[in-house]
Amino acid sequence: MSGKNNKNIKYKCSNCGAETLKWMGRCPQCGEWNTLEEKIEVSAPKNIRISGAETISKAPVSLSKINLSNHNRIKLGLSEVDRPLGGGVVPGSVILWGGEPGIGKSTLILQICNAMAKTGNTVLYCSGEESEEQIKLRAERLNINEDACYIYSGGDLEAIINEANEIKPNMLVIDSIQTMYLSDNDSPMGSPAQIRDCTAALVRFAKANNITVMIIGHVTKEGNLAGPRILEHMVDVVLYLEGDRSYQFRVLRTVKNRFGSTADSGLFVMEGKGLIGIQDPSTYLLRDRAEMVPGSIVMACMEGLRPILIEIQALTTHSVLAIPRRISSGYDYNRLVILLAVLEKRGHVMFSSDDVYLNVAGGFKVRETAADLAVALALVSMKKEKPIPSGLMALGEIGLTGEILPVSHIGIRLKEGIKMNFKQFILPSRNKNEVLSLEKSGKIGHGLDIHFVEKITQALDFL
Repeated sequence: MSGKNNKNIKYKCSNCGAETLKWMGRCPQCGEWNTLEEKIEVSAPKNIRISGAETISKAPVSLSKINLSNHNRIKLGLSEVDRPLGGGVVPGSVILWGGEPGIGKSTLILQICNAMAKTGNTVLYCSGEESEEQIKLRAERLNINEDACYIYSGGDLEAIINEANEIKPNMLVIDSIQTMYLSDNDSPMGSPAQIRDCTAALVRFAKANNITVMIIGHVTKEGNLAGPRILEHMVDVVLYLEGDRSYQFRVLRTVKNRFGSTADSGLFVMEGKGLIGIQDPSTYLLRDRAEMVPGSIVMACMEGLRPILIEIQALTTHSVLAIPRRISSGYDYNRLVILLAVLEKRGHVMFSSDDVYLNVAGGFKVRETAADLAVALALVSMKKEKPIPSGLMALGEIGLTGEILPVSHIGIRLKEGIKMNFKQFILPSRNKNEVLSLEKSGKIGHGLDIHFVEKITQALDFL
C-alpha cells in the first residue's frame, strides 16, 4: 500500500507539458492529437535533499535592515551584454537564455565566462551536450584560455552541485537544462517534470550560496522556451538571442528582468572569433546601401530604447498567377497585406495584379508599426519606378482610413537620422508640436526639411 501511495499515474502532453489525470485523444491545453503519454511519478522521500541546494529558513527581517553589500553588480565589460542585464550580473540571480539552434547561445555564454574570469571571478561551465574536448576546441577558436574557468561534462545535476560546492564558483553555467536530470525523479531527461525540478534545485542553490546561475534552454518550433511555462516564472531574467542564421546580425532581447528594464537590448554580429558587439548599428546596416534606387527607403526603428536606421526594399512585378504572390522578409506579412489594401483603396495605387516582395536589409526584423509609411512609399516608388531621394527618411503608422498616425520617441529617431546625414523627413502631422518643441529647444537643430502629412495621399503627392 505504501508503494501505491508514492506513485501517481498521470498523462503528460509531449508537446506542451500539460498534465491530466486520465488519457484523452486530444490535449486540452494545446489541442494536439495523440500527444498524451502515461507517466508514473514517484514521490521522493521528504528527507532527500540536494547538498547545497536547500533553502535555510530564516526569521523575517525589516526591509531597512537588509544589507546589499554582497549584491553589487558584476560588470562583464561586454557592453552589449551588460546593457540588457541592467548594468551587469547580479550575484545570486538565475538567468535563462533561449534561442534557436545554431544562433550562437553557447558561443556567447563561453565569451561571458571568459569575461567573468577576467574580472577575478571563478566560473564553472557544465555541459550535458558536449565533452570537455569539444568545449576546448570552441574556446581555442574564440581565444579563450582562462585558469579560473572550469569545465564539467555531464548531466547529473546532483553531481554538478556537489562539484560547485567544492569549487565555490561565482557563476555556474548549465548548458542546457534539457540535458540535466535528478536521479530521484523517474521522469525521462528533458521531460517537463525533470526540467521543473532541476530548475527549482538550481534556483535554491543560487539563492542559498549567492552564486549567479546561467541556464541555456532549448526552444520549440514556435520559438518559445521548451518545457513548462512555470520555468520562466522561476528564474530572475529571461533573455532571447534572435536573428537569422543566414545573416551575421544578432539581437539579444530581454523578456523578463527583475533587476532592471526590459526595454534595453544588445546587438551583435557573428564573426570567426565569436559574437562582437555593435556600437553603431545604423552604420553597420546601411554600409552597403545603394543610393537612388526605386523601392529603397530608410526609416528609424526602435530596438528597445535605441534607434536604428534600417533600409526597407520593395519589389513589384506583373504577376502571371491567378493569385499574386506576397512575400515579406523581416516585416509582418499580415501588415504588408493591410498596407497594400490601403494603398489601393485610399491611395489609388493598384497592386492587385502584381507580385509584391518586401525585404528588410541586413536580416533585421521590424516589430513596430512606425515603419508603415516607409514601406508604403517604397512600394509606390517601385511601382512607379521613381527613386526616393537618398537623404529622405519617413516615419508614421498608417490607419485603415489612410490617415498617418503618430509615432513614439520621435526625438531620438530624428537625432539618429541627423547623425547619419539625413536632411529630409516625412513625419505625421500629430507629431508636429513635439518636433517644433524639440527644434525650439535646440535638441535636434534647425534648418531641417520636414514635411508633415495627415493622409497617405499627401505623402504620395510629395513624392
